[in-house]
Amino acid sequence: MLRISWRRMALKQISSDKCFGGLQKVFGHDIYLPPKAETGKCPALYWLSGLTCTEQNFISKSGYHQAASEHGLVIIASDTSPCGCNIKGEDESWDFDTGAGFYVDATEDPWETNYRMYSYVTEELPQLINANFPVHPQRMSIFGHSLGGHEAVICALKNPGKYKSVLAFAPICNPVLCAWGKKAFSGYLGTDQNKLKAYDATHLVKAYPDSQLDILIDQGKEDQFLSDGQLLPGNFIAACTEKLPVVFRLQEGYDHSNYFIETFIADHIRRHAKYLNS
Repeated sequence: MLRISWRRMALKQISSDKCFGGLQKVFGHDIYLPPKAETGKCPALYWLSGLTCTEQNFISKSGYHQAASEHGLVIIASDTSPCGCNIKGEDESWDFDTGAGFYVDATEDPWETNYRMYSYVTEELPQLINANFPVHPQRMSIFGHSLGGHEAVICALKNPGKYKSVLAFAPICNPVLCAWGKKAFSGYLGTDQNKLKAYDATHLVKAYPDSQLDILIDQGKEDQFLSDGQLLPGNFIAACTEKLPVVFRLQEGYDHSNYFIETFIADHIRRHAKYLNS
């Protein structure tokens, strides 16, 4: 939960609530500690939310706590952008700026100082978690929804071997070709196509140096953003054909909502646990 600046990393506990035998704690960052964490170290599973969301969407609506408790996983839920940066115009658009950081390290003024979400997610947040909570530093995985689902895949592709598993709900798979991505990427990264493609899973997977990463994507068949051409999973699947195994599940009757996540979250956590607890 980034409320002032992504660079402020000190921990201050805001709340602590019992849930399925573990504790849902908010430290300015939101962390679920399973009962197992009381007696030893646990694997860490990072969640990334989508456009307009905060960490609370996942915490209060996904129903993940029971599965996390059963499998002994520490769950860390990040916000989607820095908040309270007082940048002129940062709250004018729902799909850019506050709530829509796109998890990139911005290079364009005035975003480049605070909007460094990729480095935050992959470097600073894990360092903070490893230093303050009972987690295994080498046993972590990542997943997310929509914008966050795309970034989960990006983090895994840009850091071979760092994450044990990566799963995604309805990810934005080819942002350089969809309206959301074109708007955000041009604002944060400018017009250099190499900069843009460095945060596009469909382009990154073509140069992935390994073949050991298993990717699972769950996609609702009735997702409006799928039919509107914002997600483009077919482009990513085609790019993966000769590089990486990808499991794509088109779920009949489901859309882009939290109900979709709630339905399959236990299965995703179980799949992560297979890799993290082995």
